[in-house]
Amino acid sequence: MSSLITEDEISHEADLVWLEDIDHLDYVRQSLDRLPTRRGKPAYHRDGRMVGYALLASSAKPSRSSGTFRRRVFWLLPHDRDSAPEGLYAIGAPAEAVDPRTLAAGAKGYKTERSEGGPPSSAMQELGIERPL
Repeated sequence: MSSLITEDEISHEADLVWLEDIDHLDYVRQSLDRLPTRRGKPAYHRDGRMVGYALLASSAKPSRSSGTFRRRVFWLLPHDRDSAPEGLYAIGAPAEAVDPRTLAAGAKGYKTERSEGGPPSSAMQELGIERPL
């Protein structure tokens, strides 16, 4: 969950890689996953889709017990607002969601008015979709 991610846990991030245009996303979910490498696109094993991930600097150390690296992965589920604009998250956002425009390598990001349900994204405006009040 985003509120549980600390700046210390992501201090070795070198860059964020986006697989989609984040300007059209009101929020993304973020999690710290245990991955076998510092860099490269990680495997994705959730419902929905991965929209981005972090790359770690060579100074990042693996876990002594597992040999894995903790890296952020950004994702969306099929019932999230970008796919179901009038669904469960028409207003509000999941606990682990943040506005992707507030994210940077080493910065955990935060929720904004836009990520919580307003004003609508440009993609929704282009499609003529309005959120319920």
